[in-house]
Amino acid sequence: MIDYRYPIGKYQPEPYSKLLLAERLQAIAELPEKLAAAIEGLTAEQLATPYRDGGWTVTQVVHHVADSHMNAFIRFRLGLTEDNPTIKPYMEKEWALLPDVATVPVGASIALLRPLHERLLATVSNLTEQQWERTLVHPESQMQMTLWFLLGLYAWHGKHHTAHITSLRERNNW
Repeated sequence: MIDYRYPIGKYQPEPYSKLLLAERLQAIAELPEKLAAAIEGLTAEQLATPYRDGGWTVTQVVHHVADSHMNAFIRFRLGLTEDNPTIKPYMEKEWALLPDVATVPVGASIALLRPLHERLLATVSNLTEQQWERTLVHPESQMQMTLWFLLGLYAWHGKHHTAHITSLRERNNW
């Protein structure tokens, strides 16, 4: 049985390597265009379709990616400028229900992701291996995570949600 919640599997942390760094940075760089391609040509009805039973609609997924990656940008900056900061979590399920998600076209979130990822890449592309080991704390899980972990998580996150949409399209022959 296919688990539509995790079309590419769950995030699996991996040790630092220059090859993996290049792959992750490329994933971050490509996300806005890959997400745009995933929704290209979808009708309003298709955008309002949940990617799985009980899941978010395509529109909610796209806006969630922008919300999440805005938080990621701030988290990286905090991690680079403060010693082991505690990050601010957000209630992503509630954010997906806010009025703007239903009224603002998904193109706005795609447009937001383009310069956001440009800034994110400018911030992290030339970090040293030592800087990737800087840490921050997620207060809900009490998990201390490195910036390296965070980069992998957000590279995976973009692919994960893009796959929600592309797998829905494939299943429905859109």
